Amino acid sequence: MNNISQHPSIAAIATPIGEGGLAVIRVSGKDAIQKVRDCFRGKNLEEAGSHTVHFGRIVKKDGRVVDEVLATVFRSPKSYTGEDTVEISCHGGVLVTQTVLETILEMGIRSAEPGEFTQRAFLNGKLELSQAEAVADLIHAKSMKAVDAAHQQLEGRLGEHIRTFRQQIIDATAMVELELDFIEEDVEFANKEQLRELLISLNREIAGLLDTYETGRLVKDGVKTVFIGRPNAGKSTLLNTLVGTDRAIVTHIAGTTRDTIDADWSYEGLLFKLIDTAGLRETDDLIEAEGVKRSQKAFESADLVVYLKDLSRPLVEAECAEIAGFQKRVGETPFLLVGTKLDLRTPDSGEDIVNHLDVHGISHQKTNERIRFDLKISALKGENIGALKKAMKQRALDNKDYDASSLLVTSSRHRDALQKARINIKHAISALDQGLTGDFLSIDLRAALKELGTITGEITTEDLLDSIFSRFCIGK
Repeated sequence: MNNISQHPSIAAIATPIGEGGLAVIRVSGKDAIQKVRDCFRGKNLEEAGSHTVHFGRIVKKDGRVVDEVLATVFRSPKSYTGEDTVEISCHGGVLVTQTVLETILEMGIRSAEPGEFTQRAFLNGKLELSQAEAVADLIHAKSMKAVDAAHQQLEGRLGEHIRTFRQQIIDATAMVELELDFIEEDVEFANKEQLRELLISLNREIAGLLDTYETGRLVKDGVKTVFIGRPNAGKSTLLNTLVGTDRAIVTHIAGTTRDTIDADWSYEGLLFKLIDTAGLRETDDLIEAEGVKRSQKAFESADLVVYLKDLSRPLVEAECAEIAGFQKRVGETPFLLVGTKLDLRTPDSGEDIVNHLDVHGISHQKTNERIRFDLKISALKGENIGALKKAMKQRALDNKDYDASSLLVTSSRHRDALQKARINIKHAISALDQGLTGDFLSIDLRAALKELGTITGEITTEDLLDSIFSRFCIGK
């Protein structure tokens, strides 16, 4: 006997729709094996053992053969969902796959909702909630570092930390609440100093996890990298060079780029979401003006800003002021100043002396400051592009400790829960310092427990589950 719940059977195509060698249709539920048997001609699947594969044919109720298939049987609880499951491998054409699915649905099986198989795996205790979310992250990962981060969460590393935190709080709460039961006897079960040290240690450990979120977000979602600069500075050429295709239109005419252009590019396992923007200048052209406006908006939400200066044109004071203004506005956002068209540079276009202007936007009198480029490149000739790639990665992850073994918080939901738990722990520490009674302390500790429990799924609501699993693809 086991405690796995067997829900009504569901079915869905588990592989991408399209033409291919094979497609997989997944069926799971309390009568999945019997329902598939009714349209499968071959071995009696109800007599088949778990983890066995059988050749046969899927047939309509009128006996018409739909396709030759392989049916793999997984018996509860040893399946992805924990339920009886059959996975049918058929030929991968769009029409044949859809017809096989329709034939299975005609047996009285319901179409699966997005993420419903993984939701059943969670409800049946096969996965923690954080692990279930990692399944979606793994599917949607666009870089190897995102894959690594999803694998760590899928392996349960985050869950291990959260369970340890919760158990420590549970033990502390038990002692505090036991005292409340004997309050008239003035019995003390909890050593207040040890409890305070425990909570301080928990606060520090949770803070350490929270510190990984910014890196985790960049690893998971990619580094939003905005190329900005004046018209014809080489922004589109650089984007095309990095992605290896003519993603953006390049001409000698200023103002060719009228809207932001996005392209994904991966370097050493890290995803960069490159954004080519309209050249910055005053214009009466309404369309170009809107493009400049969107450039400014993209700049404000960037994770990395790369300002490009055309070295074939002299550096004038107005452009120096513009560069200094951007360097000041980015604040803590990583910034690179890159000279472009190195192959066409003029003698007076680099390391230019600018009077009365500091590159950080602070005005001085009677001082000379130089605009110093982080790099000078020629995207057309490929000169220093390798160095630029390394600089972009280094600057994007600047001051962020990260390696393949690092545990990262990548979900904003997990971050929010950890932040709330930490606030409650701080309140509990404050309650101890103020000498408040155990009932106040217990309220804060239980609130921290609740927040941590939402990460692993020990505490859930229907709305929370709907929100999480709705972003899954159908068939997973």
